[in-house]
Amino acid sequence: MLIWAAGSYPVYAAEDLAASYGLGPGDEVRVTVFNQPDMSGQFLIGADGMIALPLVGNINAQGVSVRELESRIQDALRPDFLKNPAVNVEVLNYRPFYILGEVYKPGSFPYVSGMRVVNAVALAGGYTARASKEGIFIERTGSKERIKATSQTLVLPGDVIHVQERFF
Repeated sequence: MLIWAAGSYPVYAAEDLAASYGLGPGDEVRVTVFNQPDMSGQFLIGADGMIALPLVGNINAQGVSVRELESRIQDALRPDFLKNPAVNVEVLNYRPFYILGEVYKPGSFPYVSGMRVVNAVALAGGYTARASKEGIFIERTGSKERIKATSQTLVLPGDVIHVQERFF
């Protein structure tokens, strides 16, 4: 669910992340092929957006949802390896987010589900004295647009948060 908050910028509901999240490099997933432990395991999505699975080889996971990846794996297994494969994919570790600008410790941080900008700033040591709390922008992974944010805007994996300097 996309919620429009005051100031005309989107805030994403936390429950929508799993459904709409596009997988990408750095995400770690657990693939379970039911009754096939040799085909199941934990896999890291590579820099090229591919996931290398036993028997079927590389499958493109770049930008697809968890459900779409399940479908792609099922299609790759059917009919040469399994007649009716049942596959489950879950994200174990999301790729990190980045925070830059007027915070004490800018850099890369591990993503935690439900994280808001205020949590990201806290991880980065807080705002500097020159930070503009109204001048926060987020660049979403896979999008070239900058979203104006507040302290309550939901952070997604791979986001780049920019905290601008205030001018007196």
